Parts: sequence; C-alpha cells; structure tokens
Amino acid sequence: MNHLQFKKILEEGEGATVEFKTSKEQLNKDVFETICAFLNRSGGFLILGVTDKKVVTGVNETALQRILDTLVITANNPQKLNPPFYISSQVMEYENKKVITTYIPESSQVHSTAGRIYDRNEDGDFNITNHADLVTQLYLRKQKTFSENQVFPFVCMEDFDLNIFDRVRALVKNQRRNHPWEELSNEDVMKSAGLFKRDMQTGKEGYTLAGVLLFGSERLIKNVLPYHKTDAILRVQNTDRYDDRDYIQSNLIESYLRLMKFVRKHLPEKFYIEDDQRINLRDHLFREIIGNLLVHREYSNPFPAKFVIEKDKVYTENWNKPHCIGSIDPANFSPFPKNPIIANFFKEIGWVDELGSGVRNAFKYCELYNTETKPIFIENDIFKAIIPIAKLPTQMSTQITTQMSTQITTQMTTSIETQIIQNKIVETILNYPNINRKDLSEIIGDITEDGVRYHLEKLKNDRIIKRVGSTRGYWKVLKKLSE
Repeated sequence: MNHLQFKKILEEGEGATVEFKTSKEQLNKDVFETICAFLNRSGGFLILGVTDKKVVTGVNETALQRILDTLVITANNPQKLNPPFYISSQVMEYENKKVITTYIPESSQVHSTAGRIYDRNEDGDFNITNHADLVTQLYLRKQKTFSENQVFPFVCMEDFDLNIFDRVRALVKNQRRNHPWEELSNEDVMKSAGLFKRDMQTGKEGYTLAGVLLFGSERLIKNVLPYHKTDAILRVQNTDRYDDRDYIQSNLIESYLRLMKFVRKHLPEKFYIEDDQRINLRDHLFREIIGNLLVHREYSNPFPAKFVIEKDKVYTENWNKPHCIGSIDPANFSPFPKNPIIANFFKEIGWVDELGSGVRNAFKYCELYNTETKPIFIENDIFKAIIPIAKLPTQMSTQITTQMSTQITTQMTTSIETQIIQNKIVETILNYPNINRKDLSEIIGDITEDGVRYHLEKLKNDRIIKRVGSTRGYWKVLKKLSE
C-alpha cells in the first residue's frame, strides 16, 4: 500500500473491507475475529495504529516487531486460526507515526478463530457459529465461487504423483527449518494444505481440484480435467509455426519446473546487485510471470493457457474470472486471489510472495531486465501479460546460448557465492540423497541445471560427496563443508 492509497482509505473510514485497530503496544484481542471475517467474506485491509475515529495514533516502535511476529505466528496456529493462513504485513510511516497495514484476501475456505466462525458486513464482525443456516450458506458460497474447492470423493492417494511430496518437503525445508510438512504423512500434508474437504451439498469428503492440480499424476489430471494444458512456444525464426514447443499437461509443480526450464533454455540471463546480493533478473522476473499464470488461472474453463516467447516480447494468456476490466496499474489496484488455496501452497514452497507482489515485482524486474520498458497486464475474461524484452538473435543456437550462459554464470560466481551454493547442495543432499539436478536447481534458486552439475563435480573432486550406484543411485555426503 502506498501513501495515496492509505490516505484514501483513511478518509473513507471503516467499512466492509476496512478495519482500524489501535494496537499501540500489542494486538487488540479481537484482531483475529476481523481476520477470520475478512477471510470468510470478501477480504479487506486491517490497519493497526489507527482509531475507529480515523485518528492515526501509530504503533510504538518498540512493539513493532513483536506485533508483526505475533500476527504471523498466530495466523499459522490452527488452535487460533483454523485452517491457518499465510499473512504478510507492511510497516509504513504516516505523519511521523508507524502503522502496520495487512491485506487479508478472501479465502476459498471457511475459517474459524478460537472455535468460532465470523462473517463480515458494514457494521463489523459477526459470530455466526450457532446459526447453522448462515454457516451452510457460507460453505456453499465458497464452493460455488472457487472451482479449486470442487471435491472428488473417489480420488485416492494412489492417484497422485507420490514423488511430488518429497520434492515439496525439500522446497519447504529450504524456506523454513522445521516446517511441519517435513514430518507429516502425505495424507496429512494434503489436509494441512486445505486440499481435502467435505462437500456441504452431498456430505461426501474427498480431495479437491486444487489437490489434483498440485499433486496429480498425468493420468489423474487427464481424467479429471482432460482439457488441461499449458502450451509453451518459442516463435522467433519460424513465426508462422514455432521453433520450439513444450506441450505441458502435468500437475502444477511439474508445470512450473518445465516452464522455468523453457525460459532458461531460450532467454538470456542478466544479473543485478540487490541488497548486496547478486540476483538473476531473468529468473526473478519470469518466476512472477509463471507463478501468476498457474496460480490465478480459472481451471473450470477449457481455454488453453499459453506462454509464448517472440523476438521482442513474451506474452501469456489464461482464462480468468475478472474483478475489473482493462489494464492493471501496480500503483493503484486491489489484488484478488483467483485460487487462494493454490496461491497459499505456492507461498509455502517459496514460488510466489504475498498477494499482489507479483505484479509489482514484474514491473520492477522487467525494467531492469531489458530497456526500461514496462510490462502490460490486461484483466478480462482472458488475462494477458505482455513482457517486452530485448530482441532475441535469430541465428544463435540454443546450445551456444546455454554454453555461454553457463560460462558467464561460472565466471561471475564469487568464492563467497560458491560456498553458499555448495553448502545448500550438501545440506539438501543430506536430507534428500535421491534428489536430481533439476530439483536441486529449483531448491537452491538462481542457478541453472548446468550450474548445479558444475558444483556437484567440484564437490565430488573435493571428496565432499560421492555418487553411489548409477541410474538408480544416490548421493552420499562424506563430510560437511564446515568440517
């Protein structure tokens, strides 16, 4: 939220989608009633440091971090907020006072706090726990609004791609040590992520469409969504047809990895120093674009999603449930989750950030990646993103591009970065000895599969790791780098 948005909200005051709390030294006791109500209704802005009379009193600086930590920890505690929900807050200064702003999106689940279900209207938060008809209506509205909630009672665990679970555990461990999913069974991971529900119309329980899309085998996905596909196309020399193509009909985890591989195969790298860290602008930019393409698509419609690389631009298309029409201005738009369960899952594994950050980051990284040209996002029945890029050479082969990219990456990697990367590789192998180069590349980030191969060979030559077996072999750590 910028200062103009905050000033406008402050002038309009509290309503169905805005709530002020003083929280000068600590969270108000009823904060999670509001969070629960926003999640259950239409989402909204929770602003701490403002009275209900629109007076900015601010949050004491000595209490800021404690309040921020309490928000995150409590939102992930199922005894306080059930099911838990990822919350991201922003601290901003207004009239020399600190305020905390948190956008709470509408959830596709029904949430409760301390065992009570709250709903929202113009007058505030209402406890509807003992009103069976209102609770039933709330469940039905969620199921009708969000297609990701559709229940498939005859889908069983054997229908899923079980290898994806280990891949997900490796990703969440890289995001947060001692993540609860590390110790949970596959079934409990699905339940914890909100991918197992009860259909309030039929009473049947089962895995949801979101669960099928995230963990489904190719066979399961073809049975449930036979029209599901993402078409990745390179069209630079042969503009009538294509130069390269990946026709993707797999789950969203595999789809993301294959799309990122397609990007790395055909688009040049460019590096940038951000907060004293060297980042790969190409990967940062298209991480946002691909995340948006997969997370916010309306999967109930057979329109095929597209990811197309042309000579001077990349564009994506996917079917959409629009909440506004026209071009999106990152400085003045309210983000709306199209598939909140899938979005929250992608946050947990580190592939997207908080709601709304994708558009802002895309604008930021796009201007750095090419010639300061802004991207275009068009909201309509078909959502379209257009990313201008520097013109691609038509004669340079993919092999030469890949070799040059790998050489440049290796040459630019400092000794400190090498140590960080190799530490991550060793740590990951300790937990997942069967992991492959592709998964290592995704978990570590900002490094290609060729870069991973280079570091693996270096670690083998230094007798840090060794390969046991061949095709079905595994990695063994001989000693840690710190020893």
